[in-house]
This record gives sequence, structure tokens and C-alpha cells, in this order.
Amino acid sequence: QAAADPMSSSDAPEDGPKETSSVSQNISDADAFKILLEMKMKKRQKKPNLPSTVTELDTEDGSKVYVVGTAHFSDSSKKDVVKTIQEVQPDVVVVELCQYRVSMLKMDEKTLLKEAKEINLEKLQQAIKQNGVMSGLMQMLLLKVSAHITEQLGMAPGGEFREAFKEASKVPFCKFHLGDRPIPVTFKRAIAALSFWQKVKLAWGLCFLSDPISKDDVEKCKQKDLLEQMMAEMIGEFPDLHRTIVSERDIYLTYMLKQAAKQIELPQASETEPRKYIPAVVVGVVGMGHVPGIEKNWNSDLNIQEIMSVPPPSASSKIFKFVIKATVFGLMGYGCYRIGQRTVQFILSMPAAQSYLQKLTEIRSQH
Repeated sequence: QAAADPMSSSDAPEDGPKETSSVSQNISDADAFKILLEMKMKKRQKKPNLPSTVTELDTEDGSKVYVVGTAHFSDSSKKDVVKTIQEVQPDVVVVELCQYRVSMLKMDEKTLLKEAKEINLEKLQQAIKQNGVMSGLMQMLLLKVSAHITEQLGMAPGGEFREAFKEASKVPFCKFHLGDRPIPVTFKRAIAALSFWQKVKLAWGLCFLSDPISKDDVEKCKQKDLLEQMMAEMIGEFPDLHRTIVSERDIYLTYMLKQAAKQIELPQASETEPRKYIPAVVVGVVGMGHVPGIEKNWNSDLNIQEIMSVPPPSASSKIFKFVIKATVFGLMGYGCYRIGQRTVQFILSMPAAQSYLQKLTEIRSQH
């Protein structure tokens, strides 16, 4: 989690009356907070003009949550996020990222585009070291899908999250929260949920993904009916994968949004003054595929303990892991054999080697 700076020093005027600085020194922290809060409230629209991709949710204590459903490779999604934050002036912005993906907030578009396209052995080793063999391979296969979309569109993923981070920093007292479940937990639970043949089938499908994708296809992903159709197809083929990658994360994201929407405590002018609380305003930035699940879970009592646990590897996982290792070592062994064979053939073809072998043959024949 990171708190966005309410005001930067560069915004302050360099020249001004000396009285201003003396007055500001006499203002207490509580009074300064109230002044800035009043400015923020005046800027906050009572009836915000929100994009059609925004879903409004309420909590029992009066807090409001505006969930922006986005397509992860979309220019219009970036605009939707910016407009929503500017209109509602939130107290907290929650994005569908975890600590393992927070680096994409600081990278520029060019670097992210380059990183997404370059999937090499070093990245594979890092993924396996971080998540284990099975989860690491699955992560790299899904990165390949992301790289495929990136290459087709020429656009790096996560633009809406970077815009959310920038806009949150412009709003006084706005906190920025990471709202997604950690990637290692998601991948390990997804792998554990699949059977051996489902893992093989999924890996095969991801490895040979090559269908062309247009920008129009991506924008269509913002339509709920098309997304529900895509999800229905996915459920029919890999229901357990859908449960771990989508449904469980819907619960986690809902829980984090509810935690962010707790009432805000106002600063006290004195110790004797009673504590005062006001409802919070939260903006959530998530993929459109998670919005129906968040709406469904919003009024439920949520417990995330169960979906944060990682089950022990199943027998099929151990078999699949053994097959992968055997294949890798087999290929390495065969490669060494072929290299060794070619090296020996090359050495024997050299004139010096042939001359030496001829002399050795003559010596043997004499004896």
C-alpha cells in the first residue's frame, strides 16, 4: 500500500506576502486538515457524471464505492478511470494489483512494452524460483498470452492502473491501495485445482496461441454480455481454473474494497472533543470480468482465510512435475550427446587427427 501525496512542494507559489507564511504557521494540523478537506468536498461532485463502465455500491455506514470496470489493453478505460477520480475526489483508490506486480506503476510505457515482449530463460528461472516449477511455468505461459496481445496491439498492459496512480496523487489525502490477491497464491491454487490432463491441455493451448486480436476486440471486452459469454465458455472447459483465477479473486477484491470503504476519522482539535467520522468515498479499478462477482458478493459476509491457503501438491501435480523435469533433462542430455557427437566428428575430420590415427594404426600393425 502507498499513500498518494496530498500536495507537492512545486505547487506552492515561490513569491507571496510574508503574512501568508506567518498565518500558515499559526494554523494547527487539525485546522489545515479541515481546510483542505473542505476544498476537496467542494470539488467533489454531488451528482457525478460517471462513465457507463462505473458501478456504484454503498456500505451500511453510508460510504460509497465506485467500481470502474476496465479492459486491460484499452485507451478508453484510461479515460474512464481519470474522469471517475476527478468527479468523485476519492479518499481511497483500490486497484487490481498485488505487491508482485506493483512495479508496472513506476515503469514507462516503452519499458513495459519491451518487458512484455521479451520472455527469456532468465524470466522463466525467476518465476520458477519465486513460485515453484508448476506455478512458474503457468505464470510464464500466461505472460506469453499477455505478450501476444501486447505484440498484436502495440500497447502495454496496466495503463488504467498507472493513470489511477497518477490521478490519486493529485487528490488531497487520497490513499492508494493494492487490492488483488498475491500472484503466487493464485497460481498455486490454480495448479492444485487442475487434473494432470487439464494441465497438459491448458499448457498446449497457451503455447500455441496465435489468433490475431484487434483493438475493436479489446473494446468489446467492456460489454458485459460478451464477457459473460466468454466466461461461460471458459467455465465449460476449465471450471476449477475459473473458480481459482476469477471467482476467488472476486471475493478477495470485494473484501479489500469493503476494507477501504470504512468511515474516516476526522482529526480532533482537542482531547476532550468527541471523535467524529464521515463516510468514505472509494474508487476501485478492476477488470470488467470481476465486476459481476463484486456485485454478487457485496452484501455477503466474506472470509478470505480459506482462499489464501495453498493446498499441498496432488499426485497429478507430482507426476506432471516429474514429466516436465524428465523432459528437460532428457532434452539437455540429448543436446549434450549431439554436441559431443558433432565435436568428435569435427576433430576426427581434421588433418592432424587423421595423420595421428594413421600412425597409430601403423604402429599396431607392426606389433
